[in-house]
Amino acid sequence: MNDRHVFEYALLRVVPRIERGECVNAGVLVYCRAKAYVGARTHLDEARLLALDPVVDLAGVRAALGAVEGVCAGGPAAGQAAPDDAGRRFRWLIAPRSTIVQPGPVHTGLTADPAAEAERLLHLLVR
Repeated sequence: MNDRHVFEYALLRVVPRIERGECVNAGVLVYCRAKAYVGARTHLDEARLLALDPVVDLAGVRAALGAVEGVCAGGPAAGQAAPDDAGRRFRWLIAPRSTIVQPGPVHTGLTADPAAEAERLLHLLVR
């Protein structure tokens, strides 16, 4: 029996100055329908971000990344998204937006452990 399941993921990018189009990868979102899992792992390289924009609001970026993690966690930390299922929260988080923290394109893969996959992708694509 195959214990691997389809999962989807998207990078979280910080775009400090939209007019320049530069970004720093700061996290990854992972969704696995079969496991009813949605999770985010983040890591902000502040020095790299400051190199792109020396006056970026670091506290605001950290808060935005924390909010994404809260929505993934569900419960009270998810705010208005708390009653939504994992898939709906993921779809909301990957919707295009013009804020400083933006989702990248969605990719797919196979995994037996979506939480471990989130860690693997964070180390591979962000750190």
